[in-house]
Amino acid sequence: MIRRILIFVTILLVLDIYLFSSFRNYFSSNTLKLGFKWFYGLSMLASYSCFAIVILKFDDRPTNATLLMNLWFGYTFAFLVLKLGMFCTALLDDIIRVVEFVGKIIWRVFLSSDTKVDFGERRKFIGQVGLGLASIPFLGMLYGITKGKYNYKIKTVALSFKNLPKAFDGLRIVHVSDIHSGSFDDFDEVAHGVNMIKEQQADLILFTGDLVNNEAEEVVPYKELFGSMKAPLGVFSTLGNHDYGTHKHWNSEEEKRQNLLDLFIHQKEMGFDLLNNRTHTLEKDGQQIDIVGVENWGKPPFPQKGDLNKALEGTNPENFKILLSHDPTHWDEKVIPNSQNIDLTLSGHTHGMQFGVEIPGFKWSPSKYIYKRWAGLYKNKEQYLYVNRGFGFLGFPGRVGIWPEITVITLNKKD
Repeated sequence: MIRRILIFVTILLVLDIYLFSSFRNYFSSNTLKLGFKWFYGLSMLASYSCFAIVILKFDDRPTNATLLMNLWFGYTFAFLVLKLGMFCTALLDDIIRVVEFVGKIIWRVFLSSDTKVDFGERRKFIGQVGLGLASIPFLGMLYGITKGKYNYKIKTVALSFKNLPKAFDGLRIVHVSDIHSGSFDDFDEVAHGVNMIKEQQADLILFTGDLVNNEAEEVVPYKELFGSMKAPLGVFSTLGNHDYGTHKHWNSEEEKRQNLLDLFIHQKEMGFDLLNNRTHTLEKDGQQIDIVGVENWGKPPFPQKGDLNKALEGTNPENFKILLSHDPTHWDEKVIPNSQNIDLTLSGHTHGMQFGVEIPGFKWSPSKYIYKRWAGLYKNKEQYLYVNRGFGFLGFPGRVGIWPEITVITLNKKD
């Protein structure tokens, strides 16, 4: 691992020397040149400091870091993206240099030795424009790591079903997923998001996994806060891949197992009814609907502990069913082919990769190249899947374009 990091840092250092030598020539003003040197130098210092932290293992869980550490790692990632844009510009500049060199030779040999060709000003213009364009995602990421990660958005969805019992017509559900409490660095901002959830006055609150990043203790500072979320018909949850602690090295299997048991206890104390491959039936005015929960089921390397058939044992096949399943791939692989009809499946997991563009009529994120169902509502015949974009964040400590989500789903009976 350390060897790979050192190789990567060496390549990055060569890239930095190349970019620095290229871009300092794009500024005619000494003040701008000096500003660029300081900016790039301090950015390099921040980047390599982060790599030193990883190599020396000052903190083997960067997603559990303080606000300063989150900003540090987030800025480093944003700077790497800036470098990628700068590299494309510098490469184009070098191509123009080659064209210029060849052009001069052609002019001297075939036309006149006194004829001059100079693309210098054009190269400088291209470099400045390229730097400006590369700065756009960089500035977006700076916003993402300072404000965007707590820019909670409420998404409203209304769905109609013929088989929804009349007693549950108008049922109001809040769906939350991927809290990742170990990543938070501002309690007040998280509390603001929780207050937004409570303001929805939902009949039912459903959480679809990844309460923590790895360790159960990550949720302890937020237990009272999350425990304040109440709903008349209950708060139900299921597990995500991170809840099992599979992304951390444990001293023993017993320690890992105890961590999961501690997480079960925390969820119970918060008032979350954890549905691990089981069903809870809600009854109102003599009519019923089923809340089905499975453990995580995803394509390798993610755990495949979810057992839908086990969760459905003893249930009435005619009941309207809502399934909590963390990973949306489970819907295509196991839910749709199942003999029992699952009317609505709620998932999360993808986070929309915390980066993308969502405007009316257009939705894009790199996540779409990994997951067939990555954000929002999907339909197959009379079955629906909703993929929540996540309440928290992981890895990159920010969000750009794909904002943290609180989903409000209203179920209506179709005539």
